[in-house]
Amino acid sequence: MPANAVKKVTVIPADPRHAQKDIRKQRLRVAPYCRVSTNSEEQLDSYQAQIEYYTERIAAQPEWTMVDMFADEGKTATSTKKRKDFLRMIKACEKGKVDLVITKSVSRFCRNTLDGLDYVRKLKRMGVGVFFEKENVNTLYMDNEMILTFMMSQAQAESESMSGNIRWGHRKNFKDGKVYFHYAGFLGYRRGEDNSPEIDPEEAEIVRRIFSRYLIGQSVAKIITDLEADGIKTVRGKDKWNDGVIRGMLKNEKYMGDALLQKTYIADIFTRQTKKNNGELP
Repeated sequence: MPANAVKKVTVIPADPRHAQKDIRKQRLRVAPYCRVSTNSEEQLDSYQAQIEYYTERIAAQPEWTMVDMFADEGKTATSTKKRKDFLRMIKACEKGKVDLVITKSVSRFCRNTLDGLDYVRKLKRMGVGVFFEKENVNTLYMDNEMILTFMMSQAQAESESMSGNIRWGHRKNFKDGKVYFHYAGFLGYRRGEDNSPEIDPEEAEIVRRIFSRYLIGQSVAKIITDLEADGIKTVRGKDKWNDGVIRGMLKNEKYMGDALLQKTYIADIFTRQTKKNNGELP
C-alpha cells in the first residue's frame, strides 16, 4: 500500500431491531411504585394522595401513559419476598407491559443493596428503566452503577440503623417490665383506658371453662367439641376451634400472671428469619 494512500472507513449502522431502545423517543407506559403507611387510616390517605400525585405527574407528560399503580405496605423494604405488589410489578415488566418504573426514591424501591441492584439490572436487560425522583436518576442512562450502589448502600445503612434503634427500644421496654399484648388474639383480656390489659368478663368465663375442664382431665378434643356444641366462638369470632389455639392458651404464662419476654428474635433483618431464643439473648 502506498504511504500516501487514503484509508477508506465504512461505518455499518446498528440494526434497529437489535439496538437498545431509547425510551426517550417513544410513548412510555409508566408504572408508579410506592410504599404506604401500615396504619389503616394513614394507609388510605397516603395511597389516595399518591394516586392523585402520580396521575397528575403522568398526565403532565404527553408521552407518558399510566399502566397501573403498584403499592405495598411500608413494613419493610429490606426484602422483596413479602412485597406482593413489587413482585406483581416485576411480572408486568417481564410480560412487556411496562417501559418505565417511577418511584419516589431509592429507599422506596429497595433497602437491600444486592436485591436492589439485581432488580435494576434485570429490568435494564428488559429495556425497562427505573426513575428515582428524589435522586433524579434514570437507570437506563447510567454510565456505571457506582452512584446507584452508593445510594442503595446508604438506604440499607439507614434501614439497619432504624432496625437497631427499634430493637434497642423493645429491649429497654423488656428490661423495664413493659409487656406487649396482642389483644385481637388474646382471649379474656382487652385494652384498658390506660393501655393496660383489663379482664373482659364474658371472655374470661370461656378462659376459666377451658382451664377448669383441662384440670379435671378432659382432653383438648373434648373441650373443643363442647365449646362448638354450645356455640361459643373463638376470640376472632370463628365457629370452629383449633387444637393449637387451646394448647397455646394452656401454655401461655400470661394467664398465670407472668410474662416471658423475647421468646423469639429476628436473626437477620434482610431475610426476616425468626429464631427461638435459647439463651442467645437475655
